[in-house]
Amino acid sequence: MQNDLPRRREECGLSQGDLAMAVDVTRQTINAIERDRYDPSLELAFALAAHFDCRIEDIFRPDE
Repeated sequence: MQNDLPRRREECGLSQGDLAMAVDVTRQTINAIERDRYDPSLELAFALAAHFDCRIEDIFRPDE
């Protein structure tokens, strides 16, 4: 799954650790998502979308 997480996070001036704390996961989890090594749970995807005030589909896209 492709994602737009690094751009959104950087635009908000957040480190991976800051974002991880905001959505209650580890920095390593955020890193793995950003590097396309881990697909988040639905619960985490909703938390990330809520944090950035957008839809899940705005952050995550299926691989083509």
